[in-house]
Amino acid sequence: MVNFRVNFVSQLLVGFTLAWLSISATACTPAPKIAATPAAAPATPRDLHWARASAEHRAIYLQTYRAAGDRLAHLSEGRAQGSWGVILDADETVLDNSEYQIGRIPFGGSFDSKGWATWVAEGRAPALPGAVAFTEHVHELGGKVVIVTNRDDAECPITRTNLEHVAIRADLVLCKTETDNKNPRFDAVQKGNAASGFPGIAVLEWLGDNIQDFPHLSQMIRNEPADAFAQFGRIYFALPNAMYGSWQSNPFR
Repeated sequence: MVNFRVNFVSQLLVGFTLAWLSISATACTPAPKIAATPAAAPATPRDLHWARASAEHRAIYLQTYRAAGDRLAHLSEGRAQGSWGVILDADETVLDNSEYQIGRIPFGGSFDSKGWATWVAEGRAPALPGAVAFTEHVHELGGKVVIVTNRDDAECPITRTNLEHVAIRADLVLCKTETDNKNPRFDAVQKGNAASGFPGIAVLEWLGDNIQDFPHLSQMIRNEPADAFAQFGRIYFALPNAMYGSWQSNPFR
């Protein structure tokens, strides 16, 4: 009986020893190298792809600015030089911010105020197709170019510099001070209290990519009869921006 117990204990100890040696050997063996699967790059949103790469985007901008220029030649006939002008929005109307949008792809395209402020501060947004030629045409006809933008007022100096760098000569740039509502600034341009030394002018055309770039209009007009859009193509000229805008709050249907 004693010999049996000794043999049993000995065998048990040998088993434990072999198991420990096996585990130690496994632990010391380097893990096989497995190639890491690279994370798939986020897909470019279709709206941004269209704005950056399509012939149609360029064609619509050129077409719209040419139509506005042709119409302006008629509207300005007989008006004294400097007594009239046009109002344009800045972003996605005369300045192209699609590069900023590219930087937001990894974040789902969401707006980021810090990133936007950095982009604006760089002052390198290029001009959109037709914008330079149109603003030059306004000056040739004797009118003034006014930019009314909802960029913050603190960003106005670099915005003016950016416009100058891309050869858009603005006679006045009005940024946001208290409200996104542009109507008080539209009125101030016409009444002559928009800026010191800038007399009131007759505004012959408005151009923008957002329905709110036009006097007293909002997304609600989308439900109105066609007559509500009667001024478009006459004194209002809309440009395409499927990347962002007040339309984003509209219910999808």
